[in-house]
Amino acid sequence: MARIVALDFGKVRTGIAVTDELQLIASGLSTVATKELIDFLKNYIATESVECIVVGEPKQMNNQVSESEALILPFLEKLKASFPAMRIERQDERFTSKMAFQTMIDSGLKKKQRRDKALVDEISATIILQAYLNRI
Repeated sequence: MARIVALDFGKVRTGIAVTDELQLIASGLSTVATKELIDFLKNYIATESVECIVVGEPKQMNNQVSESEALILPFLEKLKASFPAMRIERQDERFTSKMAFQTMIDSGLKKKQRRDKALVDEISATIILQAYLNRI
C-alpha cells in the first residue's frame, strides 16, 4: 500500500502529516512555508509512494465553507495540475487547531513550546489525517 498525505493549509505555512504504508497510523511529518509546498510535495512523492493527498476543508458551525476556503481553492487547482494522477480528498477541519493546542497541553509541552505555530499546524494536519482515516 501507499501512504496518504494530509495538509493543514495556511496562508503562510502548511502543516503536513502522513500515514505509515499500511495506512493505520497518522504522524506529523513537517511544516513548510506554503510558497514552498508544491516543491516539498514533489520531492516527497518522488521518494515515497503516495496514493492520496487530503486537504483540510475549513467549515463554519452551520456547515458552510469558511472564508479561508477562498485561499485553498487556487491551491487545489495548482495541486491538481502538479499531480494530475493523484487522488485529492477533502476533510472537515473544524476545531483542529484547538484540538492540536489541547494535545500540546495534554502532552506536557511548556508554554514556550506551545507558542510554536508550526508545531500546531503539524499536529492539526495529523488530526485531519486521523479523522480522514476514521471516515474511510
